[in-house]
Amino acid sequence: MAGTSCVKCPLRNRSLFTPFTDEELEFMQSFKTGEMTVEPGTTLLLEGSNSPQLLTVLNGMGVRYTAMQNGRRQVINFLFPGDFIGLQAGIFGEMKHSVEATTAMTLCVFRRDDLWRLFRQNPARGYDLTWIAAVEEHFLGETISSLGQRDAIQRIAWAFVRIFERLKASGMATAGRVPLPFRQQDLADALGLSLVHTNKTLKVLRLTGLARWSDGELEIGRMAELAEIAMIELEKPQQRPLM
Repeated sequence: MAGTSCVKCPLRNRSLFTPFTDEELEFMQSFKTGEMTVEPGTTLLLEGSNSPQLLTVLNGMGVRYTAMQNGRRQVINFLFPGDFIGLQAGIFGEMKHSVEATTAMTLCVFRRDDLWRLFRQNPARGYDLTWIAAVEEHFLGETISSLGQRDAIQRIAWAFVRIFERLKASGMATAGRVPLPFRQQDLADALGLSLVHTNKTLKVLRLTGLARWSDGELEIGRMAELAEIAMIELEKPQQRPLM
């Protein structure tokens, strides 16, 4: 099999992810069919398509989005290393949203037809997949709460805290910064804000020293205060399964 073996996966030792048992590691090695590397802007999965592949982000970042009838797109959320992609097509037969690479990405590839083999032969891994789906549902609920109950600065503070803590637990923090290569428009879409309002709010956060997002990097100046603005408890991200 081409690419990185599951035994040598660089994500396995990150604190964000639950450890594999020897049995799970052996199964995932047989489940994985290869890797693919894509350039920024590549469409990985297309809304309405019937993709034969399931993917895990090994490195790089991307966005999930849905296309509107007026030609615009709505960013749903962001993709980070360790995220599992394509489950919708595995269950519904087609994708209900699209996935695009924001940066160059490397992804582990699995055959969608093997999904049921995973549930049959390794129920623990099947439970992990269910857990991932449940977390996605929880995050969607938290996002809707933000759209309905948080103002602009609270929404952006919430997003920055969640993203920073996720990437830090993934081993991606360097000198108090994490990579965040998305556009302001992507963040505005995901948080239900206009680009102008987003830009003004980011300026306030920068001038007050709370957070700075520039040149593709996010730096948090005062995390506890930012979490208080976001109306969330500052806590370590829960460990999650790695597919």
